[in-house]
Amino acid sequence: MSSDPWGRVDETGTVYVRTADGEKVVGSWQAGTPEEALAYFERKYEGLVVEIGLLERRVRTTDLPAKDAQTAIEHLRTQVDEHHAVGDLEALRVRLDKLVTTVDSRREERKVQKAKQTDEARTAKDALVVEAEQLAQSDQWRSAGERLRALVDIWKGLPRLDRKSDDELWHRFSHARSAFSKRRKAHFASLDAQREDARKVKEKLVAEAESLSKSTDWGPTAARYRELMESWKAAGRAQRESEDDLWNRFRGAQDVFFAARSEVFAERDAEQVENLKLKEELADEAEKLVPITDLKAARAAFRSLNERWEAIGHVPRDARPKVEGRMHSVERAIQEAEEGEWRRTNPEARARAAGLTGQLQAAVDKLRGQIDAARATGNNAKADKLSRELEGRQALLDQALKGLEEFGG
Repeated sequence: MSSDPWGRVDETGTVYVRTADGEKVVGSWQAGTPEEALAYFERKYEGLVVEIGLLERRVRTTDLPAKDAQTAIEHLRTQVDEHHAVGDLEALRVRLDKLVTTVDSRREERKVQKAKQTDEARTAKDALVVEAEQLAQSDQWRSAGERLRALVDIWKGLPRLDRKSDDELWHRFSHARSAFSKRRKAHFASLDAQREDARKVKEKLVAEAESLSKSTDWGPTAARYRELMESWKAAGRAQRESEDDLWNRFRGAQDVFFAARSEVFAERDAEQVENLKLKEELADEAEKLVPITDLKAARAAFRSLNERWEAIGHVPRDARPKVEGRMHSVERAIQEAEEGEWRRTNPEARARAAGLTGQLQAAVDKLRGQIDAARATGNNAKADKLSRELEGRQALLDQALKGLEEFGG
């Protein structure tokens, strides 16, 4: 017979473990010496010690779910209670009882923490909804639109609430965004309608201007052309593709008339030479507005110059294309600045650019993570290959970011 402080083997090969309740049968050993039997079941005990130690460490240092921890504890407790090991089994039961207490405590802590996070998320989402509903009434289409997009990103980063609360808040949030989008769409649709109305008005003005171009009733016709010009200015801008063509026809009709009148009134050449000097001075002033840095100021300044221009009168026919071309170049620069402003506030184009940038950024971030992982495992060949791929993706991202800057963000 062989024994140690926690167990023994009798002459029949039966192995016992000593417990507070007396000896318990561990098992039967017939394959070797009693010492080998005790060593075998002592190793099983050490295995339980190791498993319990690992579980204690996981509970202490990781976010092991309480349910999983409880399952593992019960599994180990069953092994201890079945007495298939030789050692201080009661000490193992005490450690398992302490683990149960620790897991219960961690469960309560996490419950409190989760409740706190939920309250914070609810407060944050309430604030997002209130701000979105305020922005929905804004007429600052560009800045409000950018802020609403930022609010969506913030929302996505917050934890979910219970389904009913989260759905209700999201419904209000989404409704505010939709309301803003509808108002913005209606605004720009109204601008398009105004441009179409302007085109129709200018078509009529061009038709009348062309019908008057052969008139020899110099005074009344010249006066009527001035009235047509005022009507042209009051009509507003037509669509870009129509505006230049209509203007060329309108101005061309006037040129025909005023060229004929100039031939008749040749004695006014001296006056027209003086007019040319004045208009060249105005053209000098106008060209100082380019490049456009302050659109509103440039538009107002050019409008004032143009009124003075119209008040001066005609210039010699052969000099007109050059001096008027200088003014038209400045006007075109202002128009292009206006069109650039429209492009920067175009929500669909901006959304496409932002979407592409987001996709490329995500791809770059993923590649960087893969490179770091490869380096960490010593796989430098893979890391180098991924680095070359990253260079290409980064170049595309840089181009996309540069394009996005044209939209102001």
